[in-house]
Amino acid sequence: MAIKDPFLTTARLTLRPFADTEADLDLVVALDSDPEVMRYITGGRPMTRAEIRAESFARMLHGGFWATHLRETGEFLGWHCLRPDTDGGPTASADLGYRLRKAAWGRGFATEGALALIAKGFGELDHDRITANTMSVNTGSRRVMEKCGLTFARTYHEEWPYPVAGDEHGDVEYVLTREEWSARRQAG
Repeated sequence: MAIKDPFLTTARLTLRPFADTEADLDLVVALDSDPEVMRYITGGRPMTRAEIRAESFARMLHGGFWATHLRETGEFLGWHCLRPDTDGGPTASADLGYRLRKAAWGRGFATEGALALIAKGFGELDHDRITANTMSVNTGSRRVMEKCGLTFARTYHEEWPYPVAGDEHGDVEYVLTREEWSARRQAG
């Protein structure tokens, strides 16, 4: 099933912008209603439709977030994001992220989509630096970052609105610069 107006495609994935529709909201609600998906975000508490509409879905509509679908069937897998950093850092910096349905875990989809966004970010979008953040104890997400070539930069502690098991270990930031990415590509 072909996705209309994709942002990018990979061998197995199609990433497209989210639309302000009930159908796209339904996809995000189903994703964020899974306690296992939300384990490192809300401590496993599923978010309500109203919370999702007002918080995460509203943010997704402003750009930088893409619905991720299986290219062959159109099945919704979750989302990937690459958002320009507006937290006072360099404007050529972007934040990488992903959230996938549990059924999509362990199949390389997070890495495949993230690698495609990194290439687009350093190529067409002209970013100089890409960062990614997760909880220190989220080993699955950390492995994706490492597979994508990002390296550990720091551990930090942040106040979160929901208690999450392992939050006492803090959050971690991983970084990849354009120079590092280019050197790795040339090395083959």
